[in-house]
Amino acid sequence: MQNESNIPRTAAETFWEDIYQKASSQSGGKPGEALARIVRDLTPGRALELGCAKGDDAVWLAKQGWFVTAVDVSPTVLGYARENAHRAGVVDSISFEQHDLSQSAPHGVFDLAYASFFYSPTPLVRAEVFRRAADSVVSGGHLLIIDHGSRAPWSWTAKDTRYPTADEAYASLDLSPDTWRPTQVEGVERLATGPNGEQATVIDTIIFLSRL
Repeated sequence: MQNESNIPRTAAETFWEDIYQKASSQSGGKPGEALARIVRDLTPGRALELGCAKGDDAVWLAKQGWFVTAVDVSPTVLGYARENAHRAGVVDSISFEQHDLSQSAPHGVFDLAYASFFYSPTPLVRAEVFRRAADSVVSGGHLLIIDHGSRAPWSWTAKDTRYPTADEAYASLDLSPDTWRPTQVEGVERLATGPNGEQATVIDTIIFLSRL
């Protein structure tokens, strides 16, 4: 979905468009490790992905039988994701929507709301975005957030960046315990590969919640 020409770009769209217009359209072709491990045991339904990038996770979910609403702020990367879905034969199972999630969000209700490393150097109150996504999840559904728990050596963030612990990140969501049950809230080590092939052990923060 292209941004209408008479609608000014937001700071987030401008930043990420510049990034993705310089990037290859080719994707890694694999889903995130935590997503595949956690979601494979769920009954497929309707999924919302926040910040789909080139679409590897959305494609994987669609292959598992989910119908996915895949959201990103960059129309260029949504085009890459759509091409990825075409190649995989699942484009009819994914709806691609452009949103600056600090200002708008997709309509609908979902069985799974998912975000993986959803960050931006532009203004973004992530907890508010996650709470809105949580509000769209039906009873019996799930919220899965995968975050950085440590800084990779190749990260564009400052070297002294401290990421919240899993408990701190969960607490920041401020979700009612009468509505949400934590299934997994912890930091998990993973061997990560950087953009130039370098490797390092990093910590991923996993927040996996079930709606009562």
